[in-house]
Amino acid sequence: MPAVLVFVVALAVRLVHVWQIAPSPFFEVLLGDAHGYDEWGRRIAGGEWIGTEVFYQAPLYPYFLGALYTLTGHNLLIVRLVQALFGAGSSALLCLAGSRLFSARVGLLAGLGLALYAPAVFFDGLLQKSVLDMFFVCLSIWLISRLLTGPSAAIWLALGLSMGALSLTRENALVFIIVLMMWATTQVQKGSEGFRQVLRGSLVPFLVGLVIVLVPVVARNAAVGGGLYLTTSQFGTNFYIGNNPHADGTYASIRFGRGAPEYERQDATSVAEHARNRTLTPTEVSSYWTGQTLEFITSQPGAWLRLMVRKIVLLVNRSEMLDTESQESYAEWSWPLRLGGPITHFGLLVPLALFGAILMWPRRKRLWVLYAMTVSYAASVVLFYVFARYRFPLVPFLLLFASAGLVDAPAFFKRTRLAMSGSVVVATVVMLVLANWPLLSADLMRAITENNLGTALQDQKQYDQAILHHQRAIALQPGYAPAHNNLGAALRASGRLDDAVESYRRALAINPGFGDASYNLANALLEQGQAGASADQFRKAIESSPESVQAHNNLGIALAAKGDTAGAMAEFRAALAIDDGSVQAHRNLGNMLVDAGNRAEGLAHLERAVQVAPGEAEASYDIGSILLAENNFVGAADRFRAAIRVKPEWAGAHNNLGISLASRGQFDEAIEEFRRALTINPSMADAKQNLETALRARK
Repeated sequence: MPAVLVFVVALAVRLVHVWQIAPSPFFEVLLGDAHGYDEWGRRIAGGEWIGTEVFYQAPLYPYFLGALYTLTGHNLLIVRLVQALFGAGSSALLCLAGSRLFSARVGLLAGLGLALYAPAVFFDGLLQKSVLDMFFVCLSIWLISRLLTGPSAAIWLALGLSMGALSLTRENALVFIIVLMMWATTQVQKGSEGFRQVLRGSLVPFLVGLVIVLVPVVARNAAVGGGLYLTTSQFGTNFYIGNNPHADGTYASIRFGRGAPEYERQDATSVAEHARNRTLTPTEVSSYWTGQTLEFITSQPGAWLRLMVRKIVLLVNRSEMLDTESQESYAEWSWPLRLGGPITHFGLLVPLALFGAILMWPRRKRLWVLYAMTVSYAASVVLFYVFARYRFPLVPFLLLFASAGLVDAPAFFKRTRLAMSGSVVVATVVMLVLANWPLLSADLMRAITENNLGTALQDQKQYDQAILHHQRAIALQPGYAPAHNNLGAALRASGRLDDAVESYRRALAINPGFGDASYNLANALLEQGQAGASADQFRKAIESSPESVQAHNNLGIALAAKGDTAGAMAEFRAALAIDDGSVQAHRNLGNMLVDAGNRAEGLAHLERAVQVAPGEAEASYDIGSILLAENNFVGAADRFRAAIRVKPEWAGAHNNLGISLASRGQFDEAIEEFRRALTINPSMADAKQNLETALRARK
C-alpha cells in the first residue's frame, strides 16, 4: 500500500536525522521557544495543569510535552522519536489525501515529497509545535478528501476536532475555519431539505467538534484572566511586530536584541503599561499594540503597502526565515538535511505548486476549498510576519498541487495549444526566479543560531563554551550586534571584564541605539569603578527603555558613587514610581536617606523592602545595622536573627548578631555567633577579633 511505504520512508529518514543530531550541542541545549515549551511541559507534568495566566503562546504543544513527560519522564530522545512518528503519520495522511483528491500517483508523490522534504525533517526533530501543525493540517486535508467523496456527519465532527486542535497550535489557522464553514454551506445534495440538511449534516457537527476543543480553553482563560480569549492574548503584539515603521517582514523584537518569548511578553506589557501609565490586562495590552499598528497603517499607507509586498516575496522565497535555530546549522550534523536541503526547498516547491494549481484550475469546482485554504492561510501569514515555521502549514497544499501538476504535465502539453502552455511555463519560470531571489543570508541564519546557543550555554554557566559559540556567530556575521553584546555578557561572567567592555562597545558601534548593550556596558563600567562613564551609559539605556526599573536603580548607584546624592535619590524614586515592588530601589533609597539624616523615611523604605520580599535577608540586615549603630541592641539582634532565618550561611549577619548580644552582656550566645561566622568564613578578621574580645570579657 503506498501510504505504508510513505510512512516507512518518512520514519526512516527522521530516525536517521535524530540519530545524527544526538551528539550535537542542540540535542540537549534547548533554545528560545523550545526551552520555553520544555519548561512549560515540565511544569504541567509536575501538576500545574491549569496555570495562572492567560495563554500567551498556543498551548497544545506544551500539554503534549507535559503528557509525554508524565508518562515517560523528561526524556528529549523519546520526544523526538514520538515526533518522528507524527511526522511519518503526516506524510502517510497526505499520501491518502492525494490519492482521493487526484490519483494514486499524485498521492504517492505528495506523500514521498513530505517524507523527504528537508524543512519537515528539520522541524520534526525540534521541540517545536510545527510537528503538530503539520499533523493536523494533513489530517484535515485527508478528512476533506473523504468528504469530497460523500457527506458524513462523523467526518465533519472529526474535521471540527482537528481544526480546533490546529487552532491551539497555530492561531492564524482560524482562517481555515471560516473557509470550511463556507464550504459546508455548498455541500447541499439535490433533493435535500436545503439549509436545514446542511446544518444537521455538516455545519452543526463541525461546530460541535470546534466547541469540544476550544470551549475548555476559553473557560480556562476566562477563569484565570477574567476576560474572553479564544486561544491566546498575543494578537496585537504579533500584529505590531509584523506591521510597524521599522518592520522588515520577518520577526523583529519590540526591543532590539530581546527576541526570546519570555522577553516578548514582558516587553510588550511593560511598554504598553508605560505608555498608558497604568497596569493593563492582557486584552488591554493586545489592544494597545493593535492600535499602534492601525495608526502606522493609516498614517503611512505607502510604507505599509511596500512592506506587504516584501512579505509576499518573503513568503514564497526559498530562504527559511528562522526565529531561533536554523536548518543550515543542523545540516552540519545531519545528512538528510545536507542532501535534501539543496533539492527540497520552498524555492522549488512554490513554482511547481503554481504550475500544478494552473493545471488543476479546470477542476476548481471540486477543489476550490483547497485553493481557498491555501490563499487564506498565505494571507494570514503575510498579515503578520513571515517565519519558516509560520508558513510551514502551506507545505501540504503546495505538495498536492505540485504533485498533481507533475503527474498531469505530459497530458497537459499534449492537449494544450502552444501559446497557452507557453504562458504557463513563463509564469512558472517567473515564480522560480522570484522564489529563488537572494533575500536573506544563510550566514546570518547560522550566526543567529550560534548566538542563541551561546546564550543558552551561558544560562547553564558553561561560559567557555558560550564564548566559543558567540565568537563563531561573529565570525559568520561580524555586523551582528546581539552576538557582540552576548559575548560581552559571557566574558564578564567568566571574569574577563576588560574584554567584556570592548565587546559591548563593538555592539554599540554597530547599533548605537541598542539599549541592552548600553545597560550591560554601564554595569561593567560601574564594576570597573568608572562611575561617570557608567552613568552616561545608563542614561542611554533609559532612553531606549524608559520604564526599566533596573536601569533607573543602577543609574542611582552610579550617581551615588560619583557623589551626586540628590541625583541618585531621584533615580531611586523614579524606579519606585515605575514599580513600588522594587526591593533594590527601596533598599538603596532607604539607606541613602538614613545616611543623609532622614531616618524615618529611610527606615520606612527598608521596612517596605522587607514587606515586599520577606524571603530576602538583605533589608532586615540593613535595618539591623542601623539599629546597631544607634545602640538599639535588642532591636538589632531581632533583625539579624530575621536575616539569618532567611540566609543561615551569612557570616556577616552572625558576626553582627554576636556584636548585638555581646553589647548586652550575653557573651556565651555572642561567642557562639562569632564562631558560627568563622565556620562559614574562616578568614573573617572582624569575627576573629570579636571572638577574642568576647572570650576575654566572659573571663
